[in-house]
Amino acid sequence: MASSNMNEVDKTLVLEARQLAKSVDFHGEHLVILREADLSLARGESVAIVGASGSGKSTLLSLLAGLDYPSNGDVFLLGQSLFDLSEDQRARLRRDRVGFVFQNFQLLPQLTALENVMLPLELAGRRDAREGATAMMERVGLGHRLTHFPRHLSGGEQQRVALARAFVIQPRILFADEPTGNLDMSTGRQVIDLLFRLNEEEGTSLVLVTHDTELAGRCDAICRLVDGRLNGAGR
Repeated sequence: MASSNMNEVDKTLVLEARQLAKSVDFHGEHLVILREADLSLARGESVAIVGASGSGKSTLLSLLAGLDYPSNGDVFLLGQSLFDLSEDQRARLRRDRVGFVFQNFQLLPQLTALENVMLPLELAGRRDAREGATAMMERVGLGHRLTHFPRHLSGGEQQRVALARAFVIQPRILFADEPTGNLDMSTGRQVIDLLFRLNEEEGTSLVLVTHDTELAGRCDAICRLVDGRLNGAGR
């Protein structure tokens, strides 16, 4: 894993950030959240971004996914400059090629587990949404929970539904933000085992934000965010 200094986009990379920076003005104070970060990720690679609470890990992930605008720098996702695209174009790119898993699951409470997993397929206009979602629910071990609403599922089951929703579109890259943060140790380990198994089976690239160094050690590389600087790309 290495960052490119070339002007052209390296087509072998799924994700590349160049000189990415973020600062904000807050109550008259200029706050620097991220300082000229470089990061690259090839197909099938995984990287953990670790750092103390409040260090800017989630902000960095939002920038890498094009959910937030940087103060400087650029992000190339699947060879496209995210910030050269319109908001609608970025949304379509994420819809079709990017998976997300969050700490708080972010399932829609009014939809059943199956309907939550069907949603990204339906948004993409897939006519086989029900069949594809059902198969994905089987893969995460929840074929018997298709008609259950999120409130009737345990935290571990809700996160498995979230994994099914993330992987059902066969994403090229997965962004995971503290995916075990709301789970107990045993359940969290099961969820992470499932995440890495699906990631390997699908050949997906993975950006994992975590404060758990043991979890980070399962990735191919570790980057530490300290005082706004992204340090290292190795173990």
